[in-house]
Amino acid sequence: MEYLPIFLRIQGNKALVVGGGQIAVRKVSMLLRAGAHIVLVAPEVEPALQSLLKADGHQIHQRPFAPADVQGVKLVIAATNDQAVNEQVYALASNLNLPVNVVDNQPFCDFIFPSIVDRSPVVVAVSSSGKSPMLARLLRARLETFVPSGYGKLADLLGAARGRVKAAIPDMGMRMRFWEKVLESPVAEQMMAGKESEAGALLDAALADAGSATASGEVYLVGAGPGDPDLLTFRALRLMQQADVVLFDRLVAPEILNMCRQDAERIHVGKQRKHHTMPQQDISKMLVTLAREGKRVLRLKGGDPFIFGRGGEEIEELAAAHIPFQVVPGITAAAGCASYAGIPLTHRDFSQAVRFVTGHLKDDTCDLDWQNLVNDGQTLVFYMGLISLPIICRELVAHGMSADKPIALIQQGTTPNQRIFTGTLATMPDIIARNEVQAPTLIIVGDVVQLHEKLKWQ
Repeated sequence: MEYLPIFLRIQGNKALVVGGGQIAVRKVSMLLRAGAHIVLVAPEVEPALQSLLKADGHQIHQRPFAPADVQGVKLVIAATNDQAVNEQVYALASNLNLPVNVVDNQPFCDFIFPSIVDRSPVVVAVSSSGKSPMLARLLRARLETFVPSGYGKLADLLGAARGRVKAAIPDMGMRMRFWEKVLESPVAEQMMAGKESEAGALLDAALADAGSATASGEVYLVGAGPGDPDLLTFRALRLMQQADVVLFDRLVAPEILNMCRQDAERIHVGKQRKHHTMPQQDISKMLVTLAREGKRVLRLKGGDPFIFGRGGEEIEELAAAHIPFQVVPGITAAAGCASYAGIPLTHRDFSQAVRFVTGHLKDDTCDLDWQNLVNDGQTLVFYMGLISLPIICRELVAHGMSADKPIALIQQGTTPNQRIFTGTLATMPDIIARNEVQAPTLIIVGDVVQLHEKLKWQ
């Protein structure tokens, strides 16, 4: 992040605005909504500004900026069309450790004004870190349609009850679950409908029942997909936002991990060939232990948890321990990577079947049923096959597949680092040997690979 997203309380404090034009009008309007007392300094002042600041408590000084103007204020905005003046304001404010914003000049901004959705006291802020204000405005416009005006009154109702809830439910984890339950209950619905007294009565009833509630743990086995955060399901995102603990694999992209609840405990349990951060049996036992402590545990896996993700082993342990669990499928690497590479896994002219195969077995060998893999009219997809690629190509040819059969290797598919190598069973080992290829990779063998050049879009 280029800027730390914070909300600054400025109500009743002085804010210096240097400049009297249309840009200053926009900034002053925002400051006034936050309850600031404005000190405006400019040789010429727009009538709109004079109208905004005619109330008591605001000051207008129609003169050039003076160094003493930065004294006794909480923040500073420079909004003139004179760069030298703007930089002077910035320097003086910085020397006093005052947050300063020079409008439309990002290097001279300690803070920036986001686009906001105002449902006070609920405020949603969107920023592009000054790179594209228009993009931030577009996102804000879309958010406007998803945030009903009733959220403000709902926040007031919940805020008034916070003290009582904290006293009745001392445990923070249980208190968080209480609030989540309330927000998904008729309390919120009644408030949105304008029935404030009914909503308050329902909240009181929920609080009366909360004292006897005990925390029960649960495990969410969630597929994170092949890498692109846009491929997450809505259900996956919802569970990611409510988990207390996150156990994540090496293949889970940082951008996806950052979408989990920010205060959740995070535990890396990633595995690589011949190097396991944590043995699988220990991961399964940890899921049981954490759930028995009353925690909501997110087991976040790259791709789909049931396709070479060992999810079945983990929920076997959970089922045996009578731990509640949910399984959320993810887009598996075969579907995601093939789609982003423009390689359809099936096609009426080339392939009527597709087979998913692991590139190495439990004992790290690649001893597969080669004879049954060599069939016309099908596509083969090898997971975790980078190290075994020469063996795969050699054995398929040895068991009857044409050495000219098209093959593709996709590195870090669906991500900005995606790379695609195409060739034949005869040439691919040399192609990979000449290039620095890193996991995760996916291998596709079949005539559908020849469609890559025609259909590629990423």
